[in-house]
Amino acid sequence: MTALTAPAAPAGIWRREALTEVKRSLRLPQFLLPTALTPAAFYALFTLALPHPQAPGYAAATLAGYGVFAATGPALFGFGAGVAVEREQGLIELKRVSPMPAGAYVMAKLAAAMTTTAFALALIYALAIVAGARLSAGTWAMMAMLHLASCIPFALLGFGMGMRMTAKGAVAVANALFLGFSVLGGLWIPSAMLPGWMQTLGAFTPSFHLAQIARAVLALPVTGAVGVHAVTVVAMTAAAGGWAWAGWRRSPA
Repeated sequence: MTALTAPAAPAGIWRREALTEVKRSLRLPQFLLPTALTPAAFYALFTLALPHPQAPGYAAATLAGYGVFAATGPALFGFGAGVAVEREQGLIELKRVSPMPAGAYVMAKLAAAMTTTAFALALIYALAIVAGARLSAGTWAMMAMLHLASCIPFALLGFGMGMRMTAKGAVAVANALFLGFSVLGGLWIPSAMLPGWMQTLGAFTPSFHLAQIARAVLALPVTGAVGVHAVTVVAMTAAAGGWAWAGWRRSPA
């Protein structure tokens, strides 16, 4: 199959491919540890170690952005750099000529990225509780679902990169986007504290809109309308999906 919209295969194929990819990612500590520990370390630094306003909801407020931050790394590096490496090694070409549908390959990669994100979120949520965050069970569940879903637009963007760039190029671009989305999206420090030109650029990043939606889940002040942020995320995700699909279609491997 040569399209991301290949006909559905038996569920067993999709499940086995996903389990294989998840197990492989868990056996790569050089990937798992940095992507899972870095967001937690940043959260601990800015929320627990450094001086900050003693506001009652500060730990929860920072949780909104750092949860999105936890999703960007596994998605951009797992898809961008990981797919580029496999394409150069000929693995993707092998999968494309096999009976396995392309969708199973993409979903397996997404499952691995979400698994790594889940590890990072577990650490961040634990630190948030230590820092004083007190949320209802429903709010925790909604926050977790939103943060896990945040992987999708970044994963599609990374997939498009991986199908077009060399491994070295994909790593460099993934690093640049990882930092850029984090800073401009207001994931480390609130967007309102950034210079005006950075706030303008941040409005064009999915990280900014996802962080604002997360703040709305926590009943915190939001920049702009929540509905606008949601529509923008959907539009950006669709655009990233088109970018990924075109890269798959045009790449010989």
